Amino acid sequence: MTTWMRCYWDGEDVWFYCEVDADGWVTRQVELQGPAPTPVAAASLAEWQQAHEVGRLDEYDSRFGSTAELPVSEWEGHDPEQLTSEEFEEIWQAARRKIASQPS
Repeated sequence: MTTWMRCYWDGEDVWFYCEVDADGWVTRQVELQGPAPTPVAAASLAEWQQAHEVGRLDEYDSRFGSTAELPVSEWEGHDPEQLTSEEFEEIWQAARRKIASQPS
Protein backbone atom coordinates (compact mmCIF):
# COMPACT_ATOMS: atom_id res chain seq x y z
CA MET A 1 0.00 0.00 0.00
CA THR A 2 1.33 3.43 -0.93
CA THR A 3 1.58 6.06 1.81
CA TRP A 4 2.51 9.73 1.82
CA MET A 5 4.33 11.66 4.52
CA ARG A 6 6.50 14.62 5.29
CA CYS A 7 9.43 15.00 7.66
CA TYR A 8 11.42 18.04 8.74
CA TRP A 9 15.20 18.12 9.13
CA ASP A 10 15.97 21.28 11.09
CA GLY A 11 19.73 21.08 10.64
CA GLU A 12 19.29 21.92 6.96
CA ASP A 13 15.87 23.61 7.21
CA VAL A 14 14.40 21.10 4.74
CA TRP A 15 10.95 19.53 4.48
CA PHE A 16 10.98 16.12 2.81
CA TYR A 17 7.68 15.07 1.19
CA CYS A 18 7.68 11.39 0.29
CA GLU A 19 5.55 8.86 -1.49
CA VAL A 20 6.44 5.46 -0.03
CA ASP A 21 5.67 2.01 -1.42
CA ALA A 22 4.51 -1.01 0.61
CA ASP A 23 8.13 -2.08 1.23
CA GLY A 24 9.11 1.31 2.65
CA TRP A 25 11.04 2.61 -0.39
CA VAL A 26 10.54 6.20 -1.48
CA THR A 27 9.09 6.28 -4.99
CA ARG A 28 8.77 10.06 -5.27
CA GLN A 29 10.38 12.74 -3.13
CA VAL A 30 10.18 16.52 -2.89
CA GLU A 31 12.59 18.64 -0.87
CA LEU A 32 11.61 22.18 0.11
CA GLN A 33 14.31 24.30 1.74
CA GLY A 34 14.35 27.56 3.65
CA PRO A 35 11.88 29.89 5.30
CA ALA A 36 10.08 30.54 2.01
CA PRO A 37 10.10 26.86 1.04
CA THR A 38 11.99 26.58 -2.24
CA PRO A 39 11.91 23.30 -4.18
CA VAL A 40 15.43 21.90 -4.41
CA ALA A 41 14.44 18.39 -5.52
CA ALA A 42 11.42 16.61 -7.00
CA ALA A 43 12.64 13.14 -7.93
CA SER A 44 10.88 10.02 -9.08
CA LEU A 45 12.52 6.63 -8.54
CA ALA A 46 11.11 5.33 -11.85
CA GLU A 47 12.46 8.36 -13.76
CA TRP A 48 15.81 8.07 -11.97
CA GLN A 49 16.09 4.40 -12.94
CA GLN A 50 15.17 5.19 -16.55
CA ALA A 51 17.78 7.98 -16.69
CA HIS A 52 20.35 5.54 -15.31
CA GLU A 53 19.50 2.96 -17.99
CA VAL A 54 19.93 5.45 -20.84
CA GLY A 55 23.10 7.06 -19.47
CA ARG A 56 21.51 10.37 -18.46
CA LEU A 57 21.70 10.02 -14.69
CA ASP A 58 23.94 13.05 -14.11
CA GLU A 59 21.52 15.23 -16.07
CA TYR A 60 18.52 13.91 -14.11
CA ASP A 61 20.25 14.24 -10.72
CA SER A 62 21.38 17.80 -11.37
CA ARG A 63 17.86 18.86 -12.32
CA PHE A 64 15.52 16.79 -10.13
CA GLY A 65 17.74 15.18 -7.48
CA SER A 66 17.20 11.61 -6.29
CA THR A 67 15.04 9.71 -3.86
CA ALA A 68 16.21 8.41 -0.48
CA GLU A 69 18.74 5.60 -0.69
CA LEU A 70 17.37 3.74 2.34
CA PRO A 71 13.85 2.53 3.11
CA VAL A 72 12.03 4.74 5.61
CA SER A 73 12.23 2.02 8.26
CA GLU A 74 15.99 2.69 8.44
CA TRP A 75 15.77 6.48 8.78
CA GLU A 76 16.91 7.94 12.08
CA GLY A 77 15.75 11.12 13.74
CA HIS A 78 12.60 11.73 11.76
CA ASP A 79 9.05 12.24 12.92
CA PRO A 80 6.83 11.59 9.91
CA GLU A 81 3.53 13.36 9.49
CA GLN A 82 1.06 11.43 7.36
CA LEU A 83 -0.36 13.16 4.27
CA THR A 84 -3.18 12.36 1.90
CA SER A 85 -2.40 11.56 -1.71
CA GLU A 86 -4.00 14.89 -2.66
CA GLU A 87 -1.75 16.85 -0.29
CA PHE A 88 1.32 15.12 -1.70
CA GLU A 89 0.22 15.63 -5.32
CA GLU A 90 -0.27 19.35 -4.75
CA ILE A 91 3.29 19.71 -3.43
CA TRP A 92 4.67 17.39 -6.14
CA GLN A 93 3.05 19.28 -9.02
CA ALA A 94 4.11 22.70 -7.70
CA ALA A 95 7.71 21.58 -7.14
CA ARG A 96 7.98 19.95 -10.56
CA ARG A 97 6.60 23.07 -12.29
CA LYS A 98 9.07 25.29 -10.41
CA ILE A 99 12.08 23.07 -11.12
CA ALA A 100 11.11 22.50 -14.77
CA SER A 101 10.81 26.26 -15.34
CA GLN A 102 14.39 26.87 -14.19
CA PRO A 103 17.14 26.93 -16.80
CA SER A 104 19.10 23.65 -16.96
